[in-house]
Amino acid sequence: MEIQVDRAFCDLVPGFSVGVIEYKNIMVGVSPQMLKGRLQLFQESIYFDLLEKNVTDLEGIKEWRSIFKTTGKDPNRYRHSAEALYRRVAKQNYLQPIHSAIDLNNFFSLEYQVPIGVYDSDKLSGSLTIKLGEDSEEYMGLNGRTNNLANLIISADHQGPFGSPFVDSERTAVTEETSNALQIVYLRPSSTPESKEKMTESLMNMFLQIHGGSASYRIAGC
Repeated sequence: MEIQVDRAFCDLVPGFSVGVIEYKNIMVGVSPQMLKGRLQLFQESIYFDLLEKNVTDLEGIKEWRSIFKTTGKDPNRYRHSAEALYRRVAKQNYLQPIHSAIDLNNFFSLEYQVPIGVYDSDKLSGSLTIKLGEDSEEYMGLNGRTNNLANLIISADHQGPFGSPFVDSERTAVTEETSNALQIVYLRPSSTPESKEKMTESLMNMFLQIHGGSASYRIAGC
């Protein structure tokens, strides 16, 4: 699946890149106890860590807040998904298991402090573009609301926008019926090329360990 980053967006956020992972013939279901246990313990560890610092002091959270501000979105009103997860944990509103794909996404998002999207690729069509949303663009999000996408970083296919580091759309949501998936890892521009590769490959390998199937990954960006 071809994916490119819009040149105008690259001018705004130099060094922007995403990890792109394509999965084939996976099986999504109830998370194994290993994943549920690690997610719970990690949330508890984060909670105690946040007793002594603010969510916005964390380097990954801070960097992605800065990106939102650069694109014209107030990070205090539009919190990227990794920050939203951390704020839930800080209130001890711990994430409960949903299914294996979402749970693993949340685990890695917390671990690396970056937004990560996972999509049913059979619900996508044509080539994909990452760009800034326009005033007229919107979709029904997984938050249960119609979200205006103006000045948000979005991923779009031939049918229109389907994903964002703010909130993803219902249209391409992964379910237990999903057999082919696409994962987009919104990497930190400040990370080294080696660390971006290592993180993306690590996520792919753990996803395959849990879901089976096959996969390939690459880094796409400016």
